[in-house]
Amino acid sequence: MKKVNPFYRTAKWQKKRELTLRRYNYLSAEAKQFGRHEPAEMIHHIYPLSEYPELALVDWNLLPLTNKEHNGFHDRKTDKIIGRGLYWQQKRRKEFEKFFDRPP
Repeated sequence: MKKVNPFYRTAKWQKKRELTLRRYNYLSAEAKQFGRHEPAEMIHHIYPLSEYPELALVDWNLLPLTNKEHNGFHDRKTDKIIGRGLYWQQKRRKEFEKFFDRPP
């Protein structure tokens, strides 16, 4: 079983998670793209926390999703971003480049 990153237990993350959910009206941003209204169950880091810890609390890098949607954003064996996860990385590429002053 995968170990949970201690970051997710911090007060800073808990507050940011709640603010993000509230900003999206507690709905999945992915479902909204397709005209559906589904409750968000978690917050996805578009650019993974493990690779880009400096983006951990950056608003444009956080995306509320259902657990089912989130499972389709990662290859569960390698944890690589796949499918719609890659779509959202491309969608937020300009913000990424502006933040780092370089492409991913």
